[in-house]
Amino acid sequence: MDVINVNDVEAFTTKDGSEIRELLAHRNSAIEKQSLAEARLPVGATTTPHYHPQTEEIYYLLEGTGEMRIGDETRTVHVGDAIAIPPGVEHQITNCGTVVLRFLCCCAPGYEHDDTVLTEEPPSSA
Repeated sequence: MDVINVNDVEAFTTKDGSEIRELLAHRNSAIEKQSLAEARLPVGATTTPHYHPQTEEIYYLLEGTGEMRIGDETRTVHVGDAIAIPPGVEHQITNCGTVVLRFLCCCAPGYEHDDTVLTEEPPSSA
């Protein structure tokens, strides 16, 4: 039985710049065809616009308020909102609230850096 607590998972930064903790995926469990991660985005931060050629995603907001852009559509999203992101569609999320934006990311197939295509250069680290 694979039971993994978010507090026991080391964070890493995805290609789009969000910090995630991969909870269940082929790298750490019996799960083979999808992945589940918790993402955290600091106040005022935004992910680099990107898309995934193969992967469909679901974001589910746990804490905070964000501005979600999928394709040409932008919408404010709140705790309890589930967001469908089809494969091949550019998307970006911005933390426009006053606390860390925390959300679950479900990916099928599971998240891989190689399936992330940035459509802008990420901000440089100073």
